[in-house]
Amino acid sequence: MCGRYATTRSAADLSALFEAVDATGEAAAAISPRYNVAPTASAPVVHLDQGSRVLAVGRWGLLPPWARDPREGSRMINARLETAATSRAYASAFARRRALVPADGWYEWRRDGGTRQAYFMTPRDGSVLAFAGLWSRWGPSQLLTFTVLTTAAVGALTAVHDRMPVALPASGWAEWLDGGQPQIGEVGDWLEIRPVGPAVGNVRNDGPDLVKRVDPPAGPGSAQSPLF
Repeated sequence: MCGRYATTRSAADLSALFEAVDATGEAAAAISPRYNVAPTASAPVVHLDQGSRVLAVGRWGLLPPWARDPREGSRMINARLETAATSRAYASAFARRRALVPADGWYEWRRDGGTRQAYFMTPRDGSVLAFAGLWSRWGPSQLLTFTVLTTAAVGALTAVHDRMPVALPASGWAEWLDGGQPQIGEVGDWLEIRPVGPAVGNVRNDGPDLVKRVDPPAGPGSAQSPLF
């Protein structure tokens, strides 16, 4: 599951990092530092256009051509890697319309009894993540929409959630966009699992304070645990 994430780099930085043509145009203003990207929000996405990478702004929540209402996209923010190729909603995009979704990191919540603790998963070195995604155009306006692929969590991430977004190494970006299978690397010490405050749970909250480390409550994820 990936229901919230952060993406704070500018259009200029992302187009350079992904070696993509900046096609954001008037929508470039939507690529501002966002620390709490929620379903149906606008966010940067990289896809192929006539064989070249382009950076565009899309709406999070894929809308297949047969969707009747844009609100349906809120239920299609994630696609399971295991079934996307055969799913009615995602099969066409999986075969023809691959994407890279830039992110600084993503959030998950773990419940321990009556306590709900948020965590931010992010590279320790501050590098960009590229989630494997799918995209589609919808409606008369040809609205660009996208979804993030997820897979079974591995390593220390299993202590937080049973799913994780498919984060691709730079060496696997081209293969994924060209229709190949995703390269899923090991989750090791390069990824920080950072306990953060509860403010991220409100979609109206934004800003760098959301990703600051906090002291977690006693139990999993606390100072007593070597995982985090």
